[in-house]
Amino acid sequence: MATVAIGARETVQARRTVDRVLLREFMERDRLFAAYAICDLAEREFPRTRWGVARVGDEVVAVAMEYSGLTPQPMFVMGQPEGIAAILREIVRPRAAYVAAKADSLPAVAQHYRVEPGPAMIRMWVDRGTFGPVMSRVERLLPVEVHELNRLYRLGFAAWLPSSAIAEGVYYGIRVNGRLVAAAGTHVVSKEAGLAVVGNVLTHADHRGRGYAKAVTSAVTAELLRYCDQVVLNVRADNPPAIAAYRRLGYEDHGRFEERLVRRTTPAWPDLIAPFRRLFASRRPAPAEPAPIAQAHPIKPIVAQAHPSDQLPASPEADAPAEEPT
Repeated sequence: MATVAIGARETVQARRTVDRVLLREFMERDRLFAAYAICDLAEREFPRTRWGVARVGDEVVAVAMEYSGLTPQPMFVMGQPEGIAAILREIVRPRAAYVAAKADSLPAVAQHYRVEPGPAMIRMWVDRGTFGPVMSRVERLLPVEVHELNRLYRLGFAAWLPSSAIAEGVYYGIRVNGRLVAAAGTHVVSKEAGLAVVGNVLTHADHRGRGYAKAVTSAVTAELLRYCDQVVLNVRADNPPAIAAYRRLGYEDHGRFEERLVRRTTPAWPDLIAPFRRLFASRRPAPAEPAPIAQAHPIKPIVAQAHPSDQLPASPEADAPAEEPT
């Protein structure tokens, strides 16, 4: 447990939690910003996550989540900066991650992580009332076609999908002369929450400028809105063509946020190290006579070193049509 003083009488206490009701209730305060994390509360995804919650008294003031998997994994933070800092110090401590956070939360993240530069992101959303589909010849992709999908994605960004991602999500594609040249799909879907996240949108470089990315995104969105109340996606703020394409489908801006690669700069397990230091110190024999005062060697914090697997070209959630909208 972490305790951080934030005032004369108030402290922040951070703990690990598996209380999905508590987490959902807090994140519903900004449902569209927290859409990814809310979907991760679903039965299938929740075992792959680790959650921390910060309280002041009985009030929840912040949450943070890390998703298990290869480094760097997704991380999400939301709430008061003091609470976020406490959770990241004691509970949620990946060595490297792609953090999704609002801009005013980044200083709290920076207390424990080196935050790499990056463009601002826009969270966009659509519902049945605003959605404007486009008609095009698209086809629903099947799990047996995952090799074609991964072959397409290798041309545009670092992505590899198992067949289960297609079976459990929604993927549509366009073929030209029998070859898959454009596709769009989902990151997470939660029928229980009525939310879904569109992603992995890509068009082959030889077939851009024909509206393919918009067509497959439209097909995925239409299918999701059959059973979801809102569908969201991320787009870089410096990509006006993609933003315009999504707006033509009825997507609206919810707000800007940051999605940055971060690397740990403070010890990952401070509470485990300290008791062992105290234990061994207590067992040291006392000197026979007073020892002269000497300058102690400074102890530097353990800094996480970069790993070859950390060197990814782009965030896994920064998706946009790879074409000019038509």
